Parts: sequence; structure tokens; C-alpha cells
Amino acid sequence: MRKNLYDKLRNGLIVSCQALSDEPLYSPHIMSRMAYAAKEGGAVGIRANTVVDITAIKQEVDLPIIGIVKREYDGSEVYITPTMKEIDELVSCEAEIIAIDATNRPRPGGRTLSEFWKEVKEKYPDQLFMADCASYEEGMNAASLGFDFIGTTMSGYTEETKDANLPNHELMRRLSLDSPKPVIAEGGIWTPEQLKEAFSLGVFAAVIGSAITRPRDITKHFISGSGCRSGNEIR
Repeated sequence: MRKNLYDKLRNGLIVSCQALSDEPLYSPHIMSRMAYAAKEGGAVGIRANTVVDITAIKQEVDLPIIGIVKREYDGSEVYITPTMKEIDELVSCEAEIIAIDATNRPRPGGRTLSEFWKEVKEKYPDQLFMADCASYEEGMNAASLGFDFIGTTMSGYTEETKDANLPNHELMRRLSLDSPKPVIAEGGIWTPEQLKEAFSLGVFAAVIGSAITRPRDITKHFISGSGCRSGNEIR
């Protein structure tokens, strides 16, 4: 079964279908239709946030899902699947892969990634996990811990990497060369050329979200890149 999933994802595009509560497309129904559209366009997998969205998406498409739950806790900057509560939720809705923040930042309660990971694997030894990393060191650490996939997801989103150029092709290249686990490129890919470059560097698969599934961000991207006038300026 694992080999079949790996074969489905290899050299393919995973589309992230997410909308937070303050976004115009916030709706499980809309996300499920977005996922269906992505499948028709050729996506090999979907990345989705929350049990309700994942459940709705699974009713529409039969693609593998990378599941996350974004939730903030006091005293920690980690918000992607930060505690066992979120892991339990994602297992309950049968996400094929669960993505976890694998940066070196303290987790809720001051726990380290290795402490949390040990508990997770003891409870769910057969579940597949993706490490959302920001740096080469974090990616290699996650691979040594035993994560199944290594993602470049958090590059540019931590204090140490806030000045990184996205997409971080150099990070993709280094991890693809040295990581014993498949590398999934994610973060800042906005053009087919950037996606092609990522695959040329040896990544296993790639995730694109905003450039495909966030019309508000896409609109802003085109306006800011063209110099044309924004309709918000005349309201």
C-alpha cells in the first residue's frame, strides 16, 4: 500500500486546498470543489487543513491527502499540527499523510520535536508523516528521526529563515542530494518555470497552494507585479 502511494505521488503536483476563517473561500464545500478541480487539472494529491475540510474533500476525490490542522497555542510559534490532539484528529479522518511542523522551535508546553515525535510514533507506528521544515539542518534532523517525507514548507516563515528567497531552490537541491527520505518542494512556487526548476533539482514531488487556490492572493500578485491600479485604491 505504501509503495502504491509513493508511486502515485512521485514526480507529481500536490495542490494545497486551504482557506482560513478570514478568507473569502472559507468553506468545506468550496475546498472540496477546489480539490475536484485540481484533480481534473492533473494533481496527484491534495494538502488540506482541518478534519471538516479533509472529510469533505474525501467525498469528492480519491487522491492521497496530506492533512494538517493549524492551531495556535500560547507560548509557542508552532501552529501546524502542534500537539497530539491534532494528530488524533487527522488519524480519525484517515489522512494518508500527516504533516507536522518539524522546525527547531519549542512546541506547546516547551516540548522538543524529538520528544513529541517519539510519542507520536509510539501511538501511530504505521501512519505516514511529512516534516514541514525551514532549513537544511531541520530537514536532515527530521529524516534521521524517521519522518517519511521531508518538506521545505517552512522556509521563509521562521525567524532564522525570514530573509530566504522563495521558492528556496537551494534548500530543495541540498536536501534532495543528502536526505535519505523523499523531499517535497513547497513554498513560494508561483510559475511553471519555478516548478520545473524544483523537479530538475531532484525533489520527489511538489506542493503549490496560493498560486492555484487563493484568488485573493493571486489577484494581489498580478497587481503588484504589473503596476496596474488596485480597485481597493478607489473605494
